[in-house]
Amino acid sequence: MRLQERYDAVMARFAEVMPDPKTELDYDTPFHLLLAVILSAQCTDKRVNIVTPPLFEAFPDPVTLAASNEETVFEYIKSVTFPNNKTRHLLNAARLLMEEFDGEMPSDIDNLMKLPGVGRKTANVMLSVVWNKAAMAVDTHVFRVSNRIGLTNNSKTPLATEKTLVKHIPAEILPKAHHWLILHGRYVCKARKPDCLNCVISDLCKFYTKK
Repeated sequence: MRLQERYDAVMARFAEVMPDPKTELDYDTPFHLLLAVILSAQCTDKRVNIVTPPLFEAFPDPVTLAASNEETVFEYIKSVTFPNNKTRHLLNAARLLMEEFDGEMPSDIDNLMKLPGVGRKTANVMLSVVWNKAAMAVDTHVFRVSNRIGLTNNSKTPLATEKTLVKHIPAEILPKAHHWLILHGRYVCKARKPDCLNCVISDLCKFYTKK
């Protein structure tokens, strides 16, 4: 099977079984999604969704968060991973939004990555989820699954994986493809023990056919 044929077949199969995939982070505004994604680094979405409702209520916009302090914010997020660093990221991101962007969320990758706590993956999440742009956020699941299935050829870095995926997946379905790969990695193609017997793309997967 040629590489593009594998891509086309995998995407078609995912589209059939997951026609409308969504992020599992709860949010109501782009600003709140930004906070949730920053908090989700090396932390489960389930834990983040427990933490964010009171955080969102206390800080409905960048203005209120920017005016707060580390001690106050820490109390809301202390049960997530690396709460001290993330407290600083949230506060400084809100303050930069106020100082440079008049409180409005930027919608391009370069300006998003200016925000503290926002790397390329987080910026791409914002672009694809909020604005439905042709962006591919590569987290640990996307990185692992892409290599395992055979969409990438042992890519060494998330950026290399991102570039390969963007090259072969049609732009109009990239936002969905991001979720397909994440959800597949989270629930089926797990790191330690992939559930190949319940996988809808096992016949298309390099890892499975080698087994």
